[in-house]
Amino acid sequence: MKIVKDIMIHLSDYPTVPMDATLRDAVEALERAQKKLDPTRYRHRAVLVYDENKKIIGKVSQLDVLKALEPKYDQMKDSRSMTRFGFSKEFMKSLFEQFNLLDKPLDDIGKKAGKLKVKEIMYAPSDGEFVEETATLNEAIHQLVIGHHQSLLVTRGPEIVGILRQTDVFKEVYEAIVK
Repeated sequence: MKIVKDIMIHLSDYPTVPMDATLRDAVEALERAQKKLDPTRYRHRAVLVYDENKKIIGKVSQLDVLKALEPKYDQMKDSRSMTRFGFSKEFMKSLFEQFNLLDKPLDDIGKKAGKLKVKEIMYAPSDGEFVEETATLNEAIHQLVIGHHQSLLVTRGPEIVGILRQTDVFKEVYEAIVK
């Protein structure tokens, strides 16, 4: 039986930036990591953020980058769940217009990316987003599904040693199905 350690990506192979890095730094780190990635693996979708003690304290996903372009998204609270609860496309469009969202998102993107710090937009993982490297793949799948997570931070005791991405877990499931 496979365990998390067998398919995780080691921390040294995943893009990371310090918490005082800019959004530009994070995007550049993600792009550098994409270029080094084994072409048989799915591309990375996030950058991990570490503190002054080199401890991982958060993540900046591609969605976080897009949301950072328009601070008014924070005023809408949990806009992601709106579509899950059946709000129509027309209602969502009215919110877009009402909040004047993305009025000029790309006009000054270079300036925004150079000023905005990742610690301002990063997501701090919850308790349910950590998995031990010795956990079974079944346990990890359960956590991913129940928590609706894209990835889990892999631990060895108190230390974060890697990341387990939903895409890599899916690849394992795919290979088991088609075997």
